[in-house]
Amino acid sequence: MTPRFEGRAAIVTGGASGIGYETARRLTEEGANVAIWDLDDAKVADAAGAIGGRTDGVAIDITDHEAVEAATRRAIDMFGQIDILVCSAGITGPNLTTWDYPVEDWAQVFDVNVHGLFYCNRAVAPHMMHRKYGRIVNIASIAGKEGNPNAPAYSASKAAVIALTKSLGKELARTGVTVNAITPAAVKTAMFSQMTQQHIDYMLSKIPMNRFGTVEENAALICWLASEECSFSTGSVFDISGGRATY
Repeated sequence: MTPRFEGRAAIVTGGASGIGYETARRLTEEGANVAIWDLDDAKVADAAGAIGGRTDGVAIDITDHEAVEAATRRAIDMFGQIDILVCSAGITGPNLTTWDYPVEDWAQVFDVNVHGLFYCNRAVAPHMMHRKYGRIVNIASIAGKEGNPNAPAYSASKAAVIALTKSLGKELARTGVTVNAITPAAVKTAMFSQMTQQHIDYMLSKIPMNRFGTVEENAALICWLASEECSFSTGSVFDISGGRATY
């Protein structure tokens, strides 16, 4: 495999499991230095150890903007630069109707999926602008386009990720920094433990390929978006939904 990321440095949030872990692993395999950001200290250490290479594991709550800024400075100090940011950290929240949805759960989903992602984009963008190069990939969801019933907070938060991506992509369009999002259909990861079986069955029923996506398929798309090859797409949304997406 061509070492597309030789000499590059990346941050992957939610990098201790799921799509984030597979993306961090592949970036490292292709030559990048990678900082894995995730909430659980033990899982971060395990992930960094398993991936190997020059991988830095950082236990961080991305809903704390000061912690995000400190971790960004740490990555710059360690690697000398940040070329790639992949924002994969997220939560689903409970599966309930909008009128039954607890206010505290709504706030928590937005704190992680929107505010935390915003803090990460905000912290890294000025550094990339200064270097006149960067790749930001935000993980949204097909739910952000279509709205899944009984997942109002998750759907609304992922719609916000799409809009933020488009806004920031336009702001950085002449700087050498691209900002794109992917919108996966359901991928069988640890996040499934946050969902009801009824909701999992609903998501599968909507996918024409009649299967869930894999973390490897998502990481392949993310890594292309994070590469120099992806130079004329920004503020864009790339579907990876097994045929579910209609626009």
